[in-house]
Amino acid sequence: MAERLQNYINGAWCEASTADYLDVVNPATTEVLAQVPLSPAADIAAAAEAAATAFKTWRRVPVGDRIQYLFTLKGLMTDHLDELARTITLECGKTVAEAKAEMQRAIENVEVACSAPLMLQGDVSEDIARGIDELMIRQPLGVCAAIAPFNFPGMIPFWFLPYAIACGNTYILKPSEKVPLTLRLVMQLIEQTGLPPGVVNLVNGAKDAVDAILDHSAIRAVSFVGSSPVAKYVYGRAAANGKRVQCQGGAKNPIIVLPDADVAMTTRITMDSAFGCAGQRCLAASLMVTVGKAKEPFTEAIAEAAKARVVGFGLEDGVQMGPVINDQSRDRIHDLIAQGIEEGAKPLVDGRNPSVSGYERGSFVRPTLLQDVRPDSRIAQTEVFGPVLGMLHVDTIDEAIALVNGGQWGNMACLFTSSGAAARQFRYEAEAGNIGINIGVAAPMAFFPFSGWKESFFGDLHGQGRHAFEFFTQTKVVVERWFPDWSRQF
Repeated sequence: MAERLQNYINGAWCEASTADYLDVVNPATTEVLAQVPLSPAADIAAAAEAAATAFKTWRRVPVGDRIQYLFTLKGLMTDHLDELARTITLECGKTVAEAKAEMQRAIENVEVACSAPLMLQGDVSEDIARGIDELMIRQPLGVCAAIAPFNFPGMIPFWFLPYAIACGNTYILKPSEKVPLTLRLVMQLIEQTGLPPGVVNLVNGAKDAVDAILDHSAIRAVSFVGSSPVAKYVYGRAAANGKRVQCQGGAKNPIIVLPDADVAMTTRITMDSAFGCAGQRCLAASLMVTVGKAKEPFTEAIAEAAKARVVGFGLEDGVQMGPVINDQSRDRIHDLIAQGIEEGAKPLVDGRNPSVSGYERGSFVRPTLLQDVRPDSRIAQTEVFGPVLGMLHVDTIDEAIALVNGGQWGNMACLFTSSGAAARQFRYEAEAGNIGINIGVAAPMAFFPFSGWKESFFGDLHGQGRHAFEFFTQTKVVVERWFPDWSRQF
């Protein structure tokens, strides 16, 4: 029988108070890796109570002492990088190289969170009136929580977790029930740092656990990454309960290619953007818009590169793309491809129903190119979240920018060109939170916020960098005056 996973509450591993479990399945081999509990609201309440109790002491720990735990955690994560990457590949499907890159980004966020002694400094103004000083200080919120997605089980929680605890908050992690093993391993490493009980807690579960996080009065802030419909739900319910919320939603990221772009470079980068992680990332390129004379040479190059992409089990050498997360996702992607063809798109490369030798039962979809996609079609407007790249054509860069700005999404938009003037126009006018110029995945470094606009983000402050420090603290303004003590003798 597969191992049954536990929760981690108040510094101890414990059984979930439920009889309901789901299988955690390797999407390439269909092997059952473990069973994850669907924890009820009572388990979230226990974690929230433990975190609230721990907060009373943790917030008083000097910030220079708090970050020492993060320095230790960085070392542990670096030492266990191969094990973390292998776990991600087994439960999520991406290649080992992709998994290692993901965890390196997580480690970089730990490094940036260690700048908390500087980032938490306040402001002081003397003599705002005669003998009166005013100062602004930052203080922690209390108990905070993250609802993590399946596609980056190791990286995305670190957009939030290290900043939260560096700022003096305590934390609850709710992994995706599809990929709970990575955060279980992360939690085991956190346990080795000696962090006090209750400062970081982990509760497995699905919707009941999410709703309990959104409703529990002790939880002051919630971070979420996932699809836009769920992001709206999380944002609305948490905000209605008076919580601070940041919700990263879906995307439909366009890549604009001008005739003066380098063909070989643009093709390689586009392939990595559209088909890296099997297209299951919020910064995956999903639309390629050729401009003017760029259509013919780039269409041919992209088609050849897509056909040559090596698909298979991510632990094997030479594999460039793994499976999607499960059969349900594969079937949904198949349906969207079929609908795109019905709407008039041409399947230049059709990746449905592939046969991957040795892994015939895996949830594989090969790279797919749909040519002549109509801008008003469903396939042009829906986040496929799979290895599908739609191809459109316009005559001018102005038309391309209008196409970018006319959609509901605003996560990322990229331009490939040799023209500085075109690049400046694009970065100035394109309505997206992350802009790439000759970059296919415009993922911000850990010291910049992971931006998102329009239907791709709900909230005010994003994950990572300065935004994270601001999100996990509240400002307090103190106005003070001291009267002379004439009775004191010196």
